[in-house]
Amino acid sequence: MTKNDIADVLAEIGTLLELKGENPFKIRAYQTGARALEAIEEAELAVLIREERLKSVKGIGDALAQKIGELHTTGRLEFFETLRASIEPGLVEMLEVPGLGPKKIRALRDQLGLSTLVALAEACTDGRVAALAGFGEKSQQKILEGIRNREAYGRRHLWWDAHAVAEPIVAGLRALPQVMRAEAAGSLRRGMETVGDLDFIVAASDVAPVVDWFVTQPGVREITARGATKASVRFESGLQADLRLVPAEQFAFALHHFTGSKDHNVQMRQRALARGLSLSEWGLVSAEGEGTVKQKTETGGPASGAPHAVIDSEAALFAALGLHFIPPELREGLGEIEAAELAGGAGGLPRLIEPADLRGAFHNHTTASDGRNTLAEMTAAAEALGWEYLGIADHSKSSFQANGLSEERLAVQVAEIRALNASGRFRTHVFAGTECDILPDGRLDYDASVLATLDYVVASVHNAFTQSSADMTARIIRALEHPQVTMLGHATGRLLLRREGYALDLSKIIDAAIANRVVIELNASPWRLDLDWRHWRKAAARGLLCAINPDAHETGGLAHVRAGINSARKGWLTSDAVLNTRSLADVQAWLAARR
Repeated sequence: MTKNDIADVLAEIGTLLELKGENPFKIRAYQTGARALEAIEEAELAVLIREERLKSVKGIGDALAQKIGELHTTGRLEFFETLRASIEPGLVEMLEVPGLGPKKIRALRDQLGLSTLVALAEACTDGRVAALAGFGEKSQQKILEGIRNREAYGRRHLWWDAHAVAEPIVAGLRALPQVMRAEAAGSLRRGMETVGDLDFIVAASDVAPVVDWFVTQPGVREITARGATKASVRFESGLQADLRLVPAEQFAFALHHFTGSKDHNVQMRQRALARGLSLSEWGLVSAEGEGTVKQKTETGGPASGAPHAVIDSEAALFAALGLHFIPPELREGLGEIEAAELAGGAGGLPRLIEPADLRGAFHNHTTASDGRNTLAEMTAAAEALGWEYLGIADHSKSSFQANGLSEERLAVQVAEIRALNASGRFRTHVFAGTECDILPDGRLDYDASVLATLDYVVASVHNAFTQSSADMTARIIRALEHPQVTMLGHATGRLLLRREGYALDLSKIIDAAIANRVVIELNASPWRLDLDWRHWRKAAARGLLCAINPDAHETGGLAHVRAGINSARKGWLTSDAVLNTRSLADVQAWLAARR
């Protein structure tokens, strides 16, 4: 286990102990141990364990050192497994409801005997929760709303999580000797921020072994369908996956159809009909066979009618309809077909940004605030990705819940960053920044004199989310007008599948950002992807500059830029519209001119 994996276990032990009502000092010991562990570099941890010196680290005593060593060596801890098994599952589920922590959950169990979300919802509905000390009507409504949202959101999954399931399945399918071609389709392939289920399209010479392999994948909880041309499974997470097997000559059509979206497919079929053709998942044929196509498609058979041409790829399919290839991310029925007209010469589709275009990122955290890896570890991880630069933007002092930096601690960090760059230890240059809180009245959390010591400033909202749209808009605009604000972080504050963004007039925010030469980030955290891709096409056309930032709180989080690239592509963004596709020298020059 890595140090962060172990820290997760320690933190969860603390939460479970709090649910059981254990001694507060014991609970705090695990929480402190988790934080202490995060402050140790990975290589140093291995040495401390090997030399039995871990207990010399402040915050880690004999008992914790033993448990950490066991987790590091074996990957499991019997104490943790026994503790987790002793907690009613419903109580752990309650932790996923916003506003419910271990203390409140324990009160609900002890005073009302509640141990499931169903029972909790009933108690909220009949007013019993509001009557408890420390709750009240507002808390009761928030809990009930959280339960309803959890149920509504539970049918979808973050793109990042779905991708983690799909990627090894696609690789495994392609490795099977019977498989000629295999791709993931659906909303996953289109890079949607959340995914309802997975679709896999496979061309295979012998389907039975492929189906057998698919339904026995790790994590499969249930086989919901199994046939000659289709199989469906449900994973432990609740994510459903469908496998569709087609002849090789139909692969391109099936892949296009099941990639979608519905609006894109409707427009493509209309375009085919206008040319005397009929397009379906089975092929592109003369429209004379349209009635037969409809009938056969509904019963699962191939289309009849005269085939238009040999089409063995999506590019060939688009070309047959007079179009340039349309990247999957753009297939939302939002003008991509008109832009892809071959008659337009080079076509109106942009050269969309690619993962390899990124040369660094600005919004990242370290153990100085609420990150889980040190400055050196984050820099080493950026260097391993081939990045030319890395921006460190730890939280400012008002974000006390995130261990925000005081002015004195920020000055120490800036000095450490300058020293690290001067040392030549890494090829990756580190920019000194901050994620500075935008206070409720629009002022910034640090004075201008403090901000002047930094390379850049990310301004973000972290509290007072319930302000009116007018107040929130005025608050953010005031911050954007501050001469030392470089970029706006996670503009709407949404958390996918957990909470909607706060109320604001986004068009006015974008206007202010453009007027004040402030970048708006596309926060690439899979839980945020904020600013939403639906706003970027028009905003970028008006001159808004984007920065794709992972908001990484650990080294692995740097990879989240991949999710941000999805959203940027869906927003029709090119590399020219994204600040962190520029070279180190160009970024340094841009920041200097901006200041």
